[in-house]
Amino acid sequence: MINNRYHMKSKYLIILVISIIWGKMPDKLLAPIHPVTDNYHGVEIIDPYRYMENLDLPEVQDWIKLQAEYSSAELNKLKHKEAFLTRLLELDMGKEYRVYNIKRMKDESLFYLKIKSNENLPKLYYRSHLTAIEKLIIDPEEMSEGKTQHYSLEFYQPSPNGRFVVYGIAEGGSEQTIIHVYDMINNQDTGDVIDRIETAYNIPQWWNEQGFFYCRRQKLDENEPVTEIYKNTMTLYHELGELIENDKPIFGRSLSSNVEMLDVDFPSIRVWENSNYIIGKIKHGDSSELTLYTTLKDQIFENQVNWKMVCDVPDSVVSFTQFGEDIYLFSAYKAPRYKVVRTKMDQPDFTNAEVIFPPAELVYRYASRTKDRLYFSALDGGYNRLIEYDPITGNLHRLDLPENESAYIISSNTNHTDIFLRSASWIHAGRMQVYDHGESTFEVLNLEPPGKFDNPEGLTSERVMITSHDGVQVPLSIIYQKNLQHTGKNPTILSGYGSYGSAQSVYYRASRMAWLEKGGIIAIAHVRGGGEYGKEWHLMGQKSNKPNTWKDFISCAEYLIDKGYTSEQYLAGQGGSAGGILIGRAITERPDLFQCAIINVGCMDMLRMETTTNGVPNIKEFGSVKTREGFDALLAMSSFHHVVDGVDYPAVLSTHGINDPRVEPWFSAKMTARLQTATSGNRPILFRVDYDAGHGIGSTKMQRYEKQADIWAFLLWQFGQ
Repeated sequence: MINNRYHMKSKYLIILVISIIWGKMPDKLLAPIHPVTDNYHGVEIIDPYRYMENLDLPEVQDWIKLQAEYSSAELNKLKHKEAFLTRLLELDMGKEYRVYNIKRMKDESLFYLKIKSNENLPKLYYRSHLTAIEKLIIDPEEMSEGKTQHYSLEFYQPSPNGRFVVYGIAEGGSEQTIIHVYDMINNQDTGDVIDRIETAYNIPQWWNEQGFFYCRRQKLDENEPVTEIYKNTMTLYHELGELIENDKPIFGRSLSSNVEMLDVDFPSIRVWENSNYIIGKIKHGDSSELTLYTTLKDQIFENQVNWKMVCDVPDSVVSFTQFGEDIYLFSAYKAPRYKVVRTKMDQPDFTNAEVIFPPAELVYRYASRTKDRLYFSALDGGYNRLIEYDPITGNLHRLDLPENESAYIISSNTNHTDIFLRSASWIHAGRMQVYDHGESTFEVLNLEPPGKFDNPEGLTSERVMITSHDGVQVPLSIIYQKNLQHTGKNPTILSGYGSYGSAQSVYYRASRMAWLEKGGIIAIAHVRGGGEYGKEWHLMGQKSNKPNTWKDFISCAEYLIDKGYTSEQYLAGQGGSAGGILIGRAITERPDLFQCAIINVGCMDMLRMETTTNGVPNIKEFGSVKTREGFDALLAMSSFHHVVDGVDYPAVLSTHGINDPRVEPWFSAKMTARLQTATSGNRPILFRVDYDAGHGIGSTKMQRYEKQADIWAFLLWQFGQ
């Protein structure tokens, strides 16, 4: 919370600058101060590093480069770095290859992404049937040869009969995606190329074998502000071989008299092969609540499409699927952990929709469908369960899978009755299986080999409930070796996120063994703002309730210390992206509690968030400085504004990709500069910069492992090991 003294006057001053330099970083690293004063609702805020927001300034580029070089040199000196990197690569080599993002076609052919242990990027493959010889289709590594930055495959989508594949390529982790189309018969691209593609909330949808729907950002002049980039996106239809400028607008702002849409909304189309209807989806920025419309397929190319509203924001629908002529909606309306209702697509009526799953202790998340079944995913005490449902009879049952594992559907298709699934726990790898409801049987899916480190001995995990600052019980997952002693000296990483209603799911990574083998502990705080307990859990950590997010995290840290898992001298906090709020505010509120902090692509200056490309869509999640209530909430969660001069802050390693389109690199730059100036201690404040990366999406395997090795070596260094 903001100190009450701030509200005693209509105007106050937050001082971010003093002349005394407390830290012991080399003087050449300390950034110049050029203060700028803003007035928000009668409150003056001084920003000493506003100029850093212009990444094109030579002064800023030189300073970031200096920080990057210094951090790289310091990290390369660490004695554990090479050992960690070597071990990470050994663990990766334990499995010959990994397969994911499987799409099964009506003729039993398969497309999937695969990355071999000796490769750096996933590639797209095809098989005519499950046991057939695979064929390499798209190879980003080959595309990257001779380039200064690598290419990554952002998405792919086969046409209904598998003749064509539309796919997206981005450079240097930038997520600036360009569409291409591959011809499976001619074994080459068709020449259809489309830029300015919006992929954050949708991927292209094929209409037939001749064309597809896609979402495109507006074209801007060079002098347009960056806040306009995500505005006025449009869904268009592209016919293969036709000129892009002739693509027909289908769903967007001002296209239909009965569809209301703001400039910041993201419109997209959902097509089901076996349905007579199409869904028009509107994503309101980064808000989870959807507005949905429906229309008949044969009307979609009319100049005035007769869209019928299915649901709007007050209905609190966050996910949907289709079966027959019904649409199934996951809604938090009068259902804190969601309910599932269905209504007809020809005459949608949310108010009188039939309740399929009423509100319960389970947290209903989404559904996958087959030819004759729906499979619902629901959180149960942190684990993801699968519920089979027959839409005709209403019969249902939970799939018989281990209680201590989460299960996820990895491929389903409306032309088949079985599903592909994977299950896993925190401490062992999952099994890929085929489930056939007709026989109620599970069979091994032989798409990837077992790994040497899939089921390591000697590990254990537990899930405990922590009492937070206000008495609310918060889940904490803890992973460690069985022979661990509660000496208070175990190197521990506590991570969290707590935004957008996103749950921290149970999953296994062999790479964690490199840390656990050192006697380390990995803990995951399932804080408010996430989705572990549905919509209410999300709202309890949103906007003015955001302090619950980092206070939950602090309570989890205190528990680990009180129970002897670790102590302040051996505890590191970690958060990334919107989780930067969590870790940033944790160390500014309780700097004494952590020896180290890792901040990955963190949101650090929340008062300036909405001036960025991705800031406008995030107003729904965090608020706006344009209102007093929004300003107060954003100031409370803005770590940058809570750094105080003369405090002994933990060691901090901030990491960022220079091509990040979601969180501008200057967030990390400003926080680094502020901490380096403010800290009174000797612990380092480092800024690790990757010039061939962005937000982390599209990074290569070696980039991820090198960063992980740097992080763990940095922690052991600060833990005195």
